Amino acid sequence: MNNEYAINVEGLTKKFGSFTAVDNLSFNVRKGEIFGFLGPNGAGKSTTIRMLCGLIKPTFSKGNVGGFDIMTRFEEIKKHIGYMSQKFSLYQDLTVEENMTFFAGAYGVDRKILGERINELLEMVGMTEKRDMLTSLLTGGWRQRLALACALVHNPPLIFLDEPTSGVDPISRRDFWNTIQELSKKGITTLVTTHYMEEAEYCERLILISAGKLIAHGTPAELKNSFEYDIYYAECADIVKGMEILQNSGEFVDVSLWNIGLHVVSSKAIDGRKKITEILEKNGIKVSTIKPSRVSLEDVFVYRVKDN
Repeated sequence: MNNEYAINVEGLTKKFGSFTAVDNLSFNVRKGEIFGFLGPNGAGKSTTIRMLCGLIKPTFSKGNVGGFDIMTRFEEIKKHIGYMSQKFSLYQDLTVEENMTFFAGAYGVDRKILGERINELLEMVGMTEKRDMLTSLLTGGWRQRLALACALVHNPPLIFLDEPTSGVDPISRRDFWNTIQELSKKGITTLVTTHYMEEAEYCERLILISAGKLIAHGTPAELKNSFEYDIYYAECADIVKGMEILQNSGEFVDVSLWNIGLHVVSSKAIDGRKKITEILEKNGIKVSTIKPSRVSLEDVFVYRVKDN
């Protein structure tokens, strides 16, 4: 076993009858790393995470999670990880502290250290003064913090966060990621799924899956640098008509509305700026602004999935 990795799997596969939900995934996650796991709906993300968490047994795989063989020791895996779902599996009729006490009991935390552990986590997530508040009265951002504290109550070295910031406000989202980065500095490994592409930038490495297969992997910078198209932002007199003209020209990979202009994806084989201007002005539409755009992770995500 390679002690550098918190997760190290080869050929991870799950079949349900004749249907292959996860198809031969191989990847590793370093200890203390913030690792992103991205894919469209139905890509196999949830099935993969359930296997990594020891909730369902793979049809086939080599490797381990948290030092435990993924095929034979899935019960041990469950005891040594933290899991936070997007729906924040909390008991609404319990107080903040009662929720934490319940999850500590489920994980077998020694009652001799429980009080100290709860105090430590409440301070970490900024909820010391809310310990006696009913969970049902908390806002989404506070419930998110409580869910994270409950996932960490047994001090796991590895945590899984499934869409952890879904439905919370931007400030709570930023504070949450600050906390995750602090946990990483302490050596806690985090595997996170998110639909917010700007959040994926916080991850040290990412994998993208589609139809159960790995389609891309690397750091955010590596993924963006591998993008095989040029992107332009253009503003013109009539953006809706301009979009339709460019779409129907057959010259571009994709054209869509973006803010008050157009997001144009072009082959590197042509001068996209010149071609956009030429086509629009030939059709009587004046171009006021046109400039290259930086590739985003959303661009990579969309076109890797589309090309798969």
